[in-house]
This record gives sequence, structure tokens and C-alpha cells, in this order.
Amino acid sequence: MQAVVLAGGLATRMRPQTLTLPKSMLQVAGRPFVDWQLERLAQSGMTDVVMCIGHLGEQVRDHVGSGERLGVRVRWSEEGQTLLGTAGALRAALPHLEPAFLVTYGDSFLPFDYADPLRILLAHDDCDGVMAVYKNDGKWEASNVATDGVWVIRYEKGRTDAGFDHIDYGATALRRTVVAAVLPGVPSGLDGVQASLAERKRLRAVVARERFFEIGSPEGLAELDRHLRHRASP
Repeated sequence: MQAVVLAGGLATRMRPQTLTLPKSMLQVAGRPFVDWQLERLAQSGMTDVVMCIGHLGEQVRDHVGSGERLGVRVRWSEEGQTLLGTAGALRAALPHLEPAFLVTYGDSFLPFDYADPLRILLAHDDCDGVMAVYKNDGKWEASNVATDGVWVIRYEKGRTDAGFDHIDYGATALRRTVVAAVLPGVPSGLDGVQASLAERKRLRAVVARERFFEIGSPEGLAELDRHLRHRASP
């Protein structure tokens, strides 16, 4: 099973560290974050990984290499000088994509089975994507998903009304045909693709039971650091 990691952003909230260091290489519990993330993917059986890199991405590539020591086989897709956004970066990786794959973000650490959304997608031909969601109730970030537990009814950032009590967990299974429809070389966001799928009732949901972690902010990185150190303690 294939996972795609979108790790090309500028990580402006983590400056000044990320002026010279890509977000994936930030230290978390004594190791670069990318090591933790790739090992989590491998534990879920996602051993075929495409890393989409951009800003300072050569540092990630030099560190990870083939990925063998982390239990995965890594292929690389580079955005080049123009940042393409999450959907644009995925479109640039089209030659590497399997007919169905899982996409996650380069700053997300998810304590669930990453393969779940992909298994559901492969089992149902009535959808083109399966989004992992979590009943967030606006606790960590603004909730952006309305779901009945089976389908993503609506997906929209920044919603505050009662119907939007779940959040995009950070892992979505997609068909390659969805990505092929994205205009190549044009900056665009994956959130627009997901919202369109939800509007057309082509986006199923799988509900995660444990909270997500992310290193997109100093607070988020500190929380994950504590979580991983506590998990490792006897």
C-alpha cells in the first residue's frame, strides 16, 4: 500500500528554525520528525512512500535516502522553485502514484492505522476518496467537517456552527484519477479537491478515535515531544 507525504511547505509558523531547516527535520523527542512519521507509516503496512518535497527538501532527501533503515521504500517528487500547494505538489507526483493511495501531511503524526482509509476506498466503488476525521469539537483547531460517520457531508475550513464538529485528521485515501484532473503546474490546495468530492458525495469518512498531533506550531511540536517521550518511558 502506498502513502504520499506532502512535505514541501515553508513552515512559516516555525521560523526562525525553518529558515534553514525543513519542518520534517525538526527535532522531536531526540530525532528528526520524519523518522517518527515514516516508522508510523511502516507500522501500518504503508511501506511504499512518495515524499513530495520543496523548501530545503534536499536536507530531507539526504537524511532519509532510500528509507530502508526506517522500514519503507521512498521515492522522491520535487516541486522545484515554484511552490505548488498541496494539490499541485500531488499533481507533480502523478507519475509515481498507484491507482489508489493515501496522502498525509509532512507535519502530521497520527496514532491510528494509516491503512484504514485506503482499505475502505478499495472496498467501495461509490467514492473517489476516504477522509480520516476526528470529533474535535473545535478543541485543537477549528472543526471543518460535517459527517454522518460514513460520508463527509461537507468540508469547509473555519466553520463554527454545530454541524461542523469533526476535523480533517490529516490522512485521506484518493484515486489517482482525482489527482490527474488537477491542472499541472498551477498552485492549488488539497482542501479544494476534498471539498469538491464531499459536495458530489464521493468522499467517505472513517472516524479516528485518538487525537492527532502536528508540528506546524511550537505548541504542537511541544505536545508531540511530550507524547512520544511519555510513550517511551518505562
